[in-house]
Amino acid sequence: MSDWSLQTLLAALHDDIEERRSRARKVFSHPTVKGDASEGVWRDLLSSYLPKRYEVATAHVVDSEGTFSDQIDVVVFDRQYSPFVFHYEGQAIIPAESVYAVFEAKQSLNAGQVEYAHKKVASVRVLHRTSLPIPTANGLAPAKPLHRIVGGLLTFDSDWKPALGDPFAAALAMGDETSKLDIGCCAAAGTFWHDDVGALVMTEGGKPATGFLLELIARLQGLATVPMIDVRAYAAWLAK
Repeated sequence: MSDWSLQTLLAALHDDIEERRSRARKVFSHPTVKGDASEGVWRDLLSSYLPKRYEVATAHVVDSEGTFSDQIDVVVFDRQYSPFVFHYEGQAIIPAESVYAVFEAKQSLNAGQVEYAHKKVASVRVLHRTSLPIPTANGLAPAKPLHRIVGGLLTFDSDWKPALGDPFAAALAMGDETSKLDIGCCAAAGTFWHDDVGALVMTEGGKPATGFLLELIARLQGLATVPMIDVRAYAAWLAK
């Protein structure tokens, strides 16, 4: 196995994303079709490389009080411990407790798209989430504290030059704690994230898609499992 190279494997992952990005730009000229292609590339990436405990879909998110989020391009959610995910008229609807991360996926990075992503992320984070005590062999464990839902923006290109310069940082700073974008990627230029103390980190060049994927996995590991959902809170709607 001396011919194997981790650097080569990670570079191949980046090349795969770049090839898909280039193909989507060349083949799909209609804005709506191009947008769907962008979402599809990112969903396929995460579905292929995230651990199988996570699922990825375009979906709305709903809470037990009957409030729905906007449609979210890329939702990373739990299927191991989530008791249900709704499917209605071809649309996926995911209970808020099951959500780990949400992303807006666009062709190109600009101030309008950052603002739009802020609103989409906020529409999920404001939802009510339940968390019940967890039965164990030693009795009931305390209810899991609600984790912060990771929010971000994924694009192929950027309208800014440089892509991740001061104008981009200023656009990100317009978000509050509810809408703040934690992590994202411009596949043609670089990655960004807010670190543990909230400082913005922007990395240009290198292998952006690969760097984003590994940072996202690290963040998902830190979230552990989703809270134990109060199914009866949702079932109460059957009598309404």
